[in-house]
Amino acid sequence: MARIRVPRRGLGRPRTRPETVLADRAYSSRAIRGHLRRRGIRAVIPQPADQVGHRLRRGRAGGRPPGFDAEAYKQRNTVERCINRLKQWRGLAMRTDKLALAYEAALHLAAILIWSRSTR
Repeated sequence: MARIRVPRRGLGRPRTRPETVLADRAYSSRAIRGHLRRRGIRAVIPQPADQVGHRLRRGRAGGRPPGFDAEAYKQRNTVERCINRLKQWRGLAMRTDKLALAYEAALHLAAILIWSRSTR
């Protein structure tokens, strides 16, 4: 989280606090949710079934469930599918390029080819 940089549309230094974090069930711990809450970042993280069960078993002492925006979570699925399409390129999946510039060029080339196939 400390290395996040969200570029601004115009001039100015990049933001270090995103508006929303989309994550999968593995990141649903109390520590992660608390960190995001302290920084004022909205978390869209589904709860695993075992955490739901533990909370419900405690009754009123378990507290209310954390908010979850299903529509926003669907955007995460779109990004995951895009990353999986990019990983079909062996060079991108294996990270065989020694220079970051060459890796970035391969990433751009793969994205352009995927985009050109989808516009047919």
